Amino acid sequence: MQIIETYGKYIEKWANTNPDRARVLLKLGWEAQNLKYKFTPDKRLLPADRYLAHLMMNTMLMPLKNPQECAIVSIFTPCEILHEVGLHPYNVEAFSCYLSASNAERAFLQQAENTGISETLCSYHKTFLGAAQKKILPKPKCIVYTNLTCDANLLTFKTLAKLYDVPAFAIDVPMQQNEDNVKYVADQIRDLKVFLEKCTGKTITEDGLKERMRRSKRTMDKFIECQKKSADKDIKTDLVTPLFAGMTNNILLGTKEEEKYMDQLLKDIEKAPKKKGKKIYWMHTIPFWSGAVQEALAFNENAQIAGCELSRTFEPDFDPEDPYDAMARRMVYHGLNGSAVRRIEAGICHAKDVKADGAVWFGHWGCKHTLGAAQLAKKKFEEAGIPMLLLDGDGCDRSHGGEGQTSTRLGAFLEMLGAEEMEGGQDE
Repeated sequence: MQIIETYGKYIEKWANTNPDRARVLLKLGWEAQNLKYKFTPDKRLLPADRYLAHLMMNTMLMPLKNPQECAIVSIFTPCEILHEVGLHPYNVEAFSCYLSASNAERAFLQQAENTGISETLCSYHKTFLGAAQKKILPKPKCIVYTNLTCDANLLTFKTLAKLYDVPAFAIDVPMQQNEDNVKYVADQIRDLKVFLEKCTGKTITEDGLKERMRRSKRTMDKFIECQKKSADKDIKTDLVTPLFAGMTNNILLGTKEEEKYMDQLLKDIEKAPKKKGKKIYWMHTIPFWSGAVQEALAFNENAQIAGCELSRTFEPDFDPEDPYDAMARRMVYHGLNGSAVRRIEAGICHAKDVKADGAVWFGHWGCKHTLGAAQLAKKKFEEAGIPMLLLDGDGCDRSHGGEGQTSTRLGAFLEMLGAEEMEGGQDE
């Protein structure tokens, strides 16, 4: 831990005086971590999840190595069409997670706030903005984003487009679920095809895009199968693996690498021992840096995170033979689009798939969509027979930690779930 703290301090120091040097240090540190993932992975993880950590780090390194082959994207941007022209996703939320894991987020958060960005803006977006302003993050080929679920997107990506002076494309997704809105979004994605071809000089073929969409559908079908088969299995994990799955199921969907992960995961789940301890379904992002959450849920015999909302935000009922309609339908009928009730009902359904004993609704600082729905979510989950803990904090910014309160409340919740088991006898 001391090494990471020192590493983060040097990145912050050089960010003020020599951003090129800071960027090189960032890349070298991440490459070193990637070698560790490859040659000395954490043996407590499933083999598939060891591969996933390596895959995700490769994805993060790409913008540092070849930024002109990358497009800055929001998490729920349909990336199959970007991959088809050879553009790698340069994702704001994921990159900020890695900056936080490098213990370097504080200087970038402060930089963004010093330029007038509100303290209440999502810390993932502020971290990325601050790092971009300090010239740590290299210039992309272009920017593609959507207003889907997160109102911070409207500020962040317009600011980045101006800062980098690169072309940007915004996909507007209405909140209502109907066929007119699917057509409206599909027409925008057809315009996105023209935009990407102009930016890259490459051509997107219908056959190539259809094949990617078929792979996307297969991948998500397999992921849902994984979730259901894992319900009666003992699968211990850390706090970042569920986030990795949430990220790659969005920005790497349609790639051979992501389907390979799902194939391996299915095999690993088949071999896993029978369930022990309690299964927790996590709604929204996970504060992976929190010692209190790590102690309670990371590789714990008594409780484990069995699923994360971000990894399953739509059902794969789209037709891959109509790729523009398929990408549009996923966005319009996205679990986080529209009313809070839709999101809550989807969460309950997915929590039941993994036979969750309880759920955590994480109120990430700055996310109005999540904070505003907390009490309703607790009511709905508990009416469905799933006890829920409302836990406030920040997924990226350690200064909003509240570790003592997190430890007390999470510990009491897990104890309550254990007490219920003792009173109720054996699991069904």
